[in-house]
Amino acid sequence: MRKCVKCGKKAQVYLPQYRLSLCAEHYLEWYENRVERTIREFNMIKKEDRVLVAVSGGKDSLSLWQALNKLGYSADGLYINLGIGESSQKSQKACEEFVKRWNRELHVVDLRSEILPIPQLKEIDPRPACSVCGTVKRYYMNKVAREKGYNVLATGHNLDDESAVLFSNTLSWNIEYLRRQYPVLPEGDGFVKKVKPLCKLSEKENALYAFLSGIDFVEEECPFAEGSTSIDYKLYLSALEERMPGTKLRFYSEFLRKMHPILKESEEKPTLQKCKICQEPSSSEICAVCRLKEKVYIQR
Repeated sequence: MRKCVKCGKKAQVYLPQYRLSLCAEHYLEWYENRVERTIREFNMIKKEDRVLVAVSGGKDSLSLWQALNKLGYSADGLYINLGIGESSQKSQKACEEFVKRWNRELHVVDLRSEILPIPQLKEIDPRPACSVCGTVKRYYMNKVAREKGYNVLATGHNLDDESAVLFSNTLSWNIEYLRRQYPVLPEGDGFVKKVKPLCKLSEKENALYAFLSGIDFVEEECPFAEGSTSIDYKLYLSALEERMPGTKLRFYSEFLRKMHPILKESEEKPTLQKCKICQEPSSSEICAVCRLKEKVYIQR
């Protein structure tokens, strides 16, 4: 029987990559300390910052929101209802139930009233649903954060997400994407500072934190994610992790430490301007979301 290395009680969690056995109480403490260390390592957030956490109702984003508040940061939530039937309704309800536990604010953006739900946008735009969804979510996350006076936007991207994206971009040597893969995107050109405090915590570690904290989260994956290549990359990396614990963290951390600084040296900053319709930052006269809205108007 494994015992907690902190107190000697029966361990409820074993982290093979660290060879660490912990009881529930000390796992929650370890997790929150890990979030704090990541924040400090990359200079993500200061105590005086106003933080907006993009929440989906899943384990990662709700765990992040709770950890930030327990660590003493001023963090509110933003939920974007994508209009994906019962899935979106359950996710919004999970966020609304969660916020009752904390004296914080939850902002809600409903795509059904802003533009169109994702299933209908998918029929108008030829790109994969995940691409359309990502474009719309990034737009509203930045727009709401800026308009509501938040100076930091935090997302629940975890180590599994980051290592899978890194694996994909390395396979194709997509230099532009590799340059941008960093847990902090600074403020500037109309964009609010964006951070990923869970970038060194795995999906499993986030699930354990949510479960042991009693967080009621939505477990179902987005129905449009089925067949995504990122899921395959996660499976391949998880198989490696099973055989060699710590592989994902080493792959991602060493990229940030050794390769990212070299790529940043040759970076050419893109020229941005304000969208002439909505005034949000854009690489062209009309931003991607306003172009989508024009397509919706034409279809109607």
